[in-house]
Amino acid sequence: MTYTDQDALPLDLPEATEPAAPPRTTSVRFREPIPGSTRYTTMDSPLGELLLFGDGEALAGVSTPPKDGAPHHVGERWLSDEAPFTEVKRQLIAYFAGELREFDLPLAPAGTPWQLRVWRALTTIPYGETAGYGELAEELGRPTASRAVGAANGRNPISIIVPCHRVIGANGSLTGYAGGLERKKKLLNLENRNRV
Repeated sequence: MTYTDQDALPLDLPEATEPAAPPRTTSVRFREPIPGSTRYTTMDSPLGELLLFGDGEALAGVSTPPKDGAPHHVGERWLSDEAPFTEVKRQLIAYFAGELREFDLPLAPAGTPWQLRVWRALTTIPYGETAGYGELAEELGRPTASRAVGAANGRNPISIIVPCHRVIGANGSLTGYAGGLERKKKLLNLENRNRV
């Protein structure tokens, strides 16, 4: 999916600043998914119904509702099972209430080596902060790969928890979010209101 500055929305932030350079913090570790049936459940949220899925032990995805109003895509062989997602739901509820800033969950996203590198880099952007695509590309040692960072960012399967919403345009505008720019704006404004 390609995004352009024409899709940009302004942020309701007190200071319109350029994106902050991502701090050099420890990224979250991803593990390999356990073979077998994918488990899933849904939950209500301020962004609409979220689809949670994983291997029964680690989270592989958090999907916001499709922008066109279609139902979530659930794999043909997926098993409906709420039990593995109790802690995921608890942490997401606390996040939306402004009470949780860092998620502590086992994560097992499926992606290419490059996508996994980008997604790990996303986890180094702290709550309430933002980074630009070019800044992340530099941090990853590929300063000319901002478009490749954007493409990987747009394919992040674990939205909210792996914070792809914290990546913004070089001029501070909102550009690109698979869940829709209004949802991205909502998440950034939630974090901005609750950071101290």
